[in-house]
Amino acid sequence: MLNVTKLWCGASTPGDALRYGAHHNGSRPEPRHLPHHRPIVVWNLTRTCNLSCAHCYISAIHADDPSELTTNAAFGVVDQLAQYGVPVVLLSGGEPLVRRDLMDVARYAVSHGLRVGVSTNGTLITQEVARQLKEAGVYYVGISIDGPQAVNDKFRGSTGAYDRALQGVRCARALGLRVSLRFTLTAYNHRYLGEVFDLVEKERIPRVCIYHLAYAGRGAQIRARASLSHQETRQAVDICLKRADAFHRQGLVVEVLTVDNHTDAAYLMLRVAADQPHRTREVAALLKANGGNSSGVGIASIGPRGDVHADQFSHHRSFGNVRDTPFGQIWEQALDPTLAGLKARPRPLEGRCSTCPVLPICNGNLRVRAETHSGNVWASDPACYLSDRELQKVGEDMADD
Repeated sequence: MLNVTKLWCGASTPGDALRYGAHHNGSRPEPRHLPHHRPIVVWNLTRTCNLSCAHCYISAIHADDPSELTTNAAFGVVDQLAQYGVPVVLLSGGEPLVRRDLMDVARYAVSHGLRVGVSTNGTLITQEVARQLKEAGVYYVGISIDGPQAVNDKFRGSTGAYDRALQGVRCARALGLRVSLRFTLTAYNHRYLGEVFDLVEKERIPRVCIYHLAYAGRGAQIRARASLSHQETRQAVDICLKRADAFHRQGLVVEVLTVDNHTDAAYLMLRVAADQPHRTREVAALLKANGGNSSGVGIASIGPRGDVHADQFSHHRSFGNVRDTPFGQIWEQALDPTLAGLKARPRPLEGRCSTCPVLPICNGNLRVRAETHSGNVWASDPACYLSDRELQKVGEDMADD
């Protein structure tokens, strides 16, 4: 995640310690992306969902899967994660709220010292569900809305999805849960990005994550017609910078982030060097401390049946199963060559990425996108939208740090 509010506006935000270690307070600690740091775990508890979103990275289904982890097995996974020292678990799906034991799993995880968030489409959050989430100790709820009502409902395959999701936002906010609005950029909805920021401002939502399309699940199936051009991507990121700055100047506490295209880090460096040159060293240091893409290092995923993956978009490749081997052992041993490659510094990248001067702040971008596009997990990510000359300029700016 690229924290626009921190990097562009210079404002501190709640997730700074996780992204930059102690560096966000001005010291020089060990970078957080080193292999021995414990990952944030996105735990896809179920593949079942009540919607049929066009870009769903896990290709969620309406039917139940009897092979998913039982409640007792899920408790065992919590024990593994707590013993390994994982700092944060994000319970996701499918739609996690379709699992009747979600509150039990969340409560058990919180009781074992884990910070627990829930990633949901929001349509099942009523006042009562929000109360249960609060009482279970959930600290964060991410709710997805992909444009105004008609666009969102078509994108998500359900009339009324927008209204139900917005009601979910309001119910969660009313109970004091920290809410993040999530929006995935595609050719179908990027022109409505400004309206989404308007919604964030109107509803006083404290966090908004703008996702670039990951080529996974149904997202891989629609990539040819749904991906933005490089110019459209720049324009979208410019809107993010502009709105984050406007929120900051108005005194609104809104954390703006972009997700899943680490070219954004290099682009932001270009913009900082041009518009805020006095902050170039500061921003470069923060981006280096973050380290760019952290799939297989700072991010992990556990699938509905217990398989361990590099991130939530990489369910096509399992590194082992927590039913058979403890999560920490799978993660530390890195017996799979892809996992070992993801942990390597530098990664065994090929093509344009292999010689890129901004690797310290990008780390090869999103590997599943490169693999889906080319068939090679180490190939260049086609979503990199900067020219070689621009990348060289960013590299020179970082060298001055």
